[in-house]
Formats: sequence, structure tokens, C-alpha cells
Amino acid sequence: MKLKTVIAKIEEEISIRQAEDFDNVGLLCGVYDRDVSGILVCHDALENVVEEAIERNCNLIVCFHPIIFSGLKSLTGKNYVERAVLKAIENKIAIYAIHTAFDNDFFGVNHGICSQLGLRNMKILQPKENNLKQLTVFVPKEYSEKVKEAMFSAGAGNIGFYDECSFTVNGNGTFRPVEGSNPFSGQQGIRENADEDMISVIFESFKQGQIVGAMKAAHPYEEVAHQVYSLDNKNHHAGLGMYGDLEVEMDEKDFLGFVKEKFGLEVIKHSSFNNKKIRRVGVLGGSGASGIRSAAAKKCDAYLTGDLKYHDYFLAESKMLICDIGHYESEQFVTQQLFEILSQKFSTFAISKSIEKTNPVNYFI
Repeated sequence: MKLKTVIAKIEEEISIRQAEDFDNVGLLCGVYDRDVSGILVCHDALENVVEEAIERNCNLIVCFHPIIFSGLKSLTGKNYVERAVLKAIENKIAIYAIHTAFDNDFFGVNHGICSQLGLRNMKILQPKENNLKQLTVFVPKEYSEKVKEAMFSAGAGNIGFYDECSFTVNGNGTFRPVEGSNPFSGQQGIRENADEDMISVIFESFKQGQIVGAMKAAHPYEEVAHQVYSLDNKNHHAGLGMYGDLEVEMDEKDFLGFVKEKFGLEVIKHSSFNNKKIRRVGVLGGSGASGIRSAAAKKCDAYLTGDLKYHDYFLAESKMLICDIGHYESEQFVTQQLFEILSQKFSTFAISKSIEKTNPVNYFI
């Protein structure tokens, strides 16, 4: 299977177009027309992981963190990034990164954390803004179903855990073909009255090109009357972080012990105890100081993330237990999640899970 085909199938499950603007996701190195012999899934595509891929005969590494994040002006092997990329190129190994595309996915990084904690009623902590659009198109009634099917197939009409969502209003449309036109119905110079449906669908903004293209391809008119609107609605099924409720509330010390056990932690940094029970828990994998206020607004009793600074702990305001469990530790389930997704997607060739250690942080206990 060609690399471009493998990537297309991955993006059917996790669209990299939902990644954050600052991120560097997708194919970082590799040739699209090269055949894929095997896939190695990992957290960080470091040099030791590239060596592991060579040993396992895997010429595609699917990683969570992008090994190339900022621009490279040279490739001389002078640092860990250049050494990894050089080794991959020299051995014809492609590297594909997912990162914040999986952070923003409802069933991504933070869903994995919540599942490990056994949280119920999971919701997105920071829903994506400026992410939804609405398309309205006017269609001859007899073509209405054909156009709707085309838009649905292109990704329109997905609202949360529902798809093929639309709204249709029937009415009378008018138009007059003028010189140079080639009308589907009617004659030049004569106003035409048509029995038309007005169809409205909602979609994620990154799908606009494919949806409008599919709609026009299925539409019979030479000139298609349609409008695309940007919506102020937040996308409550995509975004950073999640929150949910424990099945049984715990006191603060018991909760920290529970987290240590579930995540296999040696240490947890946390804010002061508030002598309150923990029921609602917010999480944000990786560097998550930005989610503290959102967790407080959602009335979370505890918030789990990584990479917190000294002053971040003051934001607890004696109302919420803030816990820094470590950057890697909060994302440790990602490799297994990606391995399971790819194993279901590709049954004809090997999917391997890296066993190399890539967490750069160590603890002296």
C-alpha cells in the first residue's frame, strides 16, 4: 500500500486539519508514492525509535509529538532532532505526526485519560471556536435527495454523535436565463418558476472545500445558488481537554492515591487541600495551564494536567485541587490508543508499538 493511501486512511479517523494552528502535524518526512512495509507507533520519533523501526522493518513511524516542530536550517546531526530526521531519511523511513489533531479529537488523548479514571458523562473542556459553518443551497425538488447524499458523503451534517443532519424547506424559486446561459430548464429571456428545496447543513470549517465541491457536482444547475455562513456556535464535540464525574466521590488524599495507582506515578505535584470531596474531574494532557480557568468554570473539584508553573497553583483559589502529574505521564496512553486505531484500520500488514523509552524527565526518589 502506498504511503499516500495509508495517510488518507489514517485521516479518515483523525483529521489533521483539526490540529491547532501553531502545530506541525502530518507527513514530516517521506515520499508519498513509496510502498509501506510496516508501521511503528510511538510517542516521540527519537533516534532510538528510528533504529527500532529499522530493526522491525517498519518504514513508517506514526508519532504523537512532531519531531520537527520549528524550522530546520540545516541537517548535520548536531542535535537530537537532526539526528533522528537524518537517520529516518537515510533509511527511507517516513515520519507522520498527529499531536494536537488527536488532542482535539473527542475520542483522543483526553478521552483516554478520562477512561483510565473511569469518568462518566464526559464532555469537552474547551470546545473549539470558529469551527462550524452552515451551507444553504437551493435545489430542484427532484434532485434534493441526490444533493443531500453528496453533501453527507463529503462530511456535512455531522452534529455530535448524529450524522446526515439537515433541514429542508420547500418553496418557489425564480430565475431568468440571459444571453450566454445554458439553463437546466427554461428558455433565455423568459422568467422561470421552479419548485425548489432550500437545504441547510452544518459542517466543520475545514471540510468546506470538499462539501461545496460535492454539492456542485451533484447539482443540476449551471449556476448554483448557495450561501456559506460562519457560525458563532462552539463545537462541543471537538476541542482541548475533557471533564467528567467519578462514579463515587473521594476525599482529596484518596483521589491522589487513586491517580497514582491508575497512572503508575512516583509523584504528584498539587495545590493545597481544600477539605472537599472530589467528584467532577477535568483533564488536559500535556501542558495544560490554559485549562485551569475552564475547569474551574465547569465546577471541577480536581484538575489533572502537566507542566504547571509556580503561579498556576494559585489559580485553584481554594476551590479546586490542581494536580501536575507530568507531561509524558498525562499522555502515556496515546501510543496504545493510536496502536488500536491503526490495527483496526490496517489488517493486511504489521502495526507495531514502540517499546523504546522517550520520556526525558526522570525522578530521584
